[in-house]
Amino acid sequence: MASTELLSPPTESRSGGLRREVGLIGLMWAAVGSIIGSGWLLSSHDAVVAAGPAVLISWGIGAVAIILLALVHAELGGMFPVAGGTARYPHYAFGGIAGMSFGWFAWLQAATVAPIEVEAMINYAGHWSWAAHWQHANGTLTTSGLLVAVVLMAVFVAVNFLGVRVLANTNSAATWWKIAIPLMTIFVLAATNFNPGNFSDHGFAPYGAKGVLSAISASGIIFALLGFEQAIQLSGEGRNPKRDIPRAVLGSVAIGAIVYTLLQVVYIGAMPGSALLHGWANITYAGIQGPWAGLATVVGLGWLAVVLYVDAIVSPAGTGLIYTTSTSRISYGLSRNGYAPSLFERLDRQGVPWFGLVMSFVIGVLCFLPFPSWHKLVGFITSASVLMYAGAPLAFGAMRNRLPDLERPYRLPAGKVIAPLSFVVATLIIYWSGWETVWNLGIAILVGYALMGPYAVYARSRGYANAPTLDWKAAQWLPAYLLGIGLISWQGQFGGTGNIHMWWDIALIAVFSLGIYYWAVTVALPSEQIERTIEEVVVVDEGGH
Repeated sequence: MASTELLSPPTESRSGGLRREVGLIGLMWAAVGSIIGSGWLLSSHDAVVAAGPAVLISWGIGAVAIILLALVHAELGGMFPVAGGTARYPHYAFGGIAGMSFGWFAWLQAATVAPIEVEAMINYAGHWSWAAHWQHANGTLTTSGLLVAVVLMAVFVAVNFLGVRVLANTNSAATWWKIAIPLMTIFVLAATNFNPGNFSDHGFAPYGAKGVLSAISASGIIFALLGFEQAIQLSGEGRNPKRDIPRAVLGSVAIGAIVYTLLQVVYIGAMPGSALLHGWANITYAGIQGPWAGLATVVGLGWLAVVLYVDAIVSPAGTGLIYTTSTSRISYGLSRNGYAPSLFERLDRQGVPWFGLVMSFVIGVLCFLPFPSWHKLVGFITSASVLMYAGAPLAFGAMRNRLPDLERPYRLPAGKVIAPLSFVVATLIIYWSGWETVWNLGIAILVGYALMGPYAVYARSRGYANAPTLDWKAAQWLPAYLLGIGLISWQGQFGGTGNIHMWWDIALIAVFSLGIYYWAVTVALPSEQIERTIEEVVVVDEGGH
């Protein structure tokens, strides 16, 4: 068995690596600051357009889904307090092929969040005449808008270069603001403009179950709730990660779910009747491109609108800042596992992985080119994120099966039920995002294999100490899983051909996911090999190569 000493946090004096300077509040605020970003400013509108007032059911399903995934991550995060944790759990349980795959999923979602937050900032800034020329009418960036976006990305990177302590303090200050403004908005609109009739006058569920389910993935609900993993990505810099990671993960999800649900209730209740003349799918009012600020203006709360336009800069900026951090930490973790060159592990005097930050800036800038707007990119990020999360329940099941006596600072009650259930839910969320998104995600996965696969093989051929073992047997379920999701999505009800009828498609996804889960747990690496992998990884994280 891996000893508790091998899993103890390294110190700066021992490793010279990432500095363990972040406490519980810093970890929790990193997660809360990621959860409350551009999602609160835009998702309430997009979601209610998709589902009507029944979107409250969508938020409930989304919150339960994220809580299930967070519970699994809480146990794993306490067991393995390492940088870029979500990208590394499948590596421990299933070896190189699965580790490389889920590592790429993790990096892909993290690298695309900062650009989407920048796009949200520019979208809201269009309210002011001096920024109106930053976007075309269809939401794409103009030349001047692209230059502004590049500058904003550079600011995110510059703050990160000041070190994790400055980052945590900066993010904590921004997060207090980001929580205060939504809470103030909830209180003010509920007290001054709230019509209970809005929940029934135009139909509670005008678009049926399909609208409720599609809103979860395609309209920003899951995207809005994403972010709890940021506490885990910073595990390698936590002062007491085994104790603090589970608390930070669960606490951040609870805060986010409560705030977003209340926001949706108030947005529906405060909607003026004139905006609903043509139903929820065709809401219209002045300033709707900035839904909350426009609504405040329409109902006569001009001062609140001003605050919200300012918040539209602060909230997305805070989220973009922390995801820039996350991207560099994930690439750091991927390098530790041998999937990327060791250059990604180079630290500056502040203990910051500088090359990973530079690359996060470069990739972030490139993301502005192919993706036209916040609304188009949100479904893709949701699917990539949930695909990353889906690796944790599988690793959880394998660890419970292979290493039941390994130290667990937080042990999830009913884990044998919650883990497979969370995997089913994750797969459903990917399916509900729609065939177009799933197809695009498939292309991105192939790009990742083309980039990371050759280096992993090269590192193995050169005999590098941390070169991953390409364990095909332990990952035999992975291609079946990815191809299966694609096939069901193609034939299903959410943007597919519709050959698989509603509810039958959901049942098929559930049965398929459970089959993959138990297949993966059964063929996971042997106990002895998992122990060796854990020991090797922890030794590397403590400074060895």
